[in-house]
Amino acid sequence: MPRAIISPSVLASDFGQLTAECKRMIKGGAEWLHMDVMDGHFVPNITMGAPILSCVSKGVPGIFMDCHMMVAEPEKWVDDIADAGGSLYCFHLEATSDPLSLIDQIHGRNMKAGVAISPDTPSTAITDDLGEAADMLLVMTVYPGRGGQKFIERCVPKVSELRTRFPDKDIEVDGGVGPKTIGVCADAGSNVIVAGTAIFGASNPEQVISVLKATVNEAQARIARK
Repeated sequence: MPRAIISPSVLASDFGQLTAECKRMIKGGAEWLHMDVMDGHFVPNITMGAPILSCVSKGVPGIFMDCHMMVAEPEKWVDDIADAGGSLYCFHLEATSDPLSLIDQIHGRNMKAGVAISPDTPSTAITDDLGEAADMLLVMTVYPGRGGQKFIERCVPKVSELRTRFPDKDIEVDGGVGPKTIGVCADAGSNVIVAGTAIFGASNPEQVISVLKATVNEAQARIARK
């Protein structure tokens, strides 16, 4: 299985100090920063776009921006996000009719491609061809559109199903994940962990990042021994 990666969700950060918040997370052990881009169409909320990502990229050289595109017509924004310094472009399967072509478009701009599925979308909607073409698969454990929601445990079996089919793929979980819910995600086979409030709201974010990563590593070791 691929290595454990913690990707703090900046939606839970202090946007007035966004660059400093990203640096604080990287110093605390985060490898990726999860950037929630919402357009007010695909989801009923508006957050940030390419201009903000560009500022973060310039302010934090070398940052890996894990861009979660909760947008209608994700094809339209690939160039803007690439130009802004995006590292991974994760689109929602529900928002496109031609995901394989979109992955080619993303790869053409030298970004990793991710495919996200919302809670009501089955994991089988990710075909074998699509899963192989993508660099990362994202299982939403809350409904996309706003932070701070409660973890939906019925989504966890989708992680297991995807891990069985794609043993070497990065599989991400996003939504309500923290020290109390990380165990079931890690045991199901998720290796990329998005956490917002649990990290940014903690008095010691470094410790939370360390616990999340250790839980994934321990689960992977157990799985490997089976």
